[in-house]
Amino acid sequence: MSLLDVRDLTVTYPGGAAAVRGVDLTVAAGQKLGIAGESGCGKSTLALALLRLLPAGTRIGGQVLLDGEDVLTMKWGRVRAVRWAGASIVFQGAMHSLNAVHRVGDQIAEPILLHRKATPAGARKRTGELLEQVGLPAARASAYPHELSGGQRQRVMIAMALACDPRLIVADEPTTALDVMIQAQILRLIEQLVAEQELGLIAISHDLAVLADTCDRLAVMYAGRVVEEGPARQVYEDARHPYGKALSEAFPRIGDPASRFAPRGLPGDPPDPSAVPSGCAFHPRCPVALDSCAVDDQELRTADEDRRAACVHVSATRSGP
Repeated sequence: MSLLDVRDLTVTYPGGAAAVRGVDLTVAAGQKLGIAGESGCGKSTLALALLRLLPAGTRIGGQVLLDGEDVLTMKWGRVRAVRWAGASIVFQGAMHSLNAVHRVGDQIAEPILLHRKATPAGARKRTGELLEQVGLPAARASAYPHELSGGQRQRVMIAMALACDPRLIVADEPTTALDVMIQAQILRLIEQLVAEQELGLIAISHDLAVLADTCDRLAVMYAGRVVEEGPARQVYEDARHPYGKALSEAFPRIGDPASRFAPRGLPGDPPDPSAVPSGCAFHPRCPVALDSCAVDDQELRTADEDRRAACVHVSATRSGP
């Protein structure tokens, strides 16, 4: 049985905006799944839906099975426990996620006190251990968020996510606004923790290169749906869906001088979730769209062994559009 099994997940915001539309995903213990796509494709909404962190009035359908238990039908008391001991989230923008008027050690200790019923002394000891585990001195527990660098604050967020020994970590753009050296350190830290503790990881980013280097598998989202899924390196190097191909080509590549000066992009913008185009939602921007793409929606189909893509051009014997 998978650690996480997401089945036909849908999220509709008040007003009718369909941010997530029929997503299926699985994550095993020790597995790292990347989710990629432009801003507005539904990545962060998906992350929040996994633990019912969306605003009141949002309609969520489908199933989110964590160790076989459906998060979407749990009572609130159970959800509160699962959010820390079952799964936890590392949010993007640690300065905005941490409370500016409380010491970081107190913020890490809070879930330990609430969910582990530890004594104050036990929580302080555990906080020091967590900080050292993510590469910070235990003494930094007495610091306020503004006294730490961006990379240190992100490490604090990771320590907080690990506070109650979750089985699954969801990292939503964990390296946003960090310089490239600190990004690499944070990503290596997350990889190390996943390997050492046999955690499941969902890493969310707009950058396919980062996810291909970090994750085992990669799912590409567009307009609230997964349009391609497979081994991360294969999806990055040989995308079978035209949107995944465009994302991959949007970034310069080391060793390819031409790509530094002429990275390719896509015309237009992702569709408004409240007005998703008919047929394949990508067809207005797709360079290889057929007339039928404006009418017929495309389901994920087998592209080759262990890969799927939602494109009319894809078959098991073709390399893609």
